[in-house]
Amino acid sequence: MTKLGEYLASKSVNKSDVSRKTGISKARLSELTIKPTARLRASELYMIALSIGADPGVVLEYVCGDLKKKVKS
Repeated sequence: MTKLGEYLASKSVNKSDVSRKTGISKARLSELTIKPTARLRASELYMIALSIGADPGVVLEYVCGDLKKKVKS
């Protein structure tokens, strides 16, 4: 499960409702929540956050908070 999948599960989000509200297909939502190699677009994250009444910044921090900036030595 992906970080997005974990977030949505923790909020008991109905993916069918998200699909209907955002226009993102159920298949794409399943891919984004299950497949770790799926590439989440910023626009998708933004629409998903708004559809569930969440702050997009909070969702972004949860989903991408473990990423580290690569610093050149």
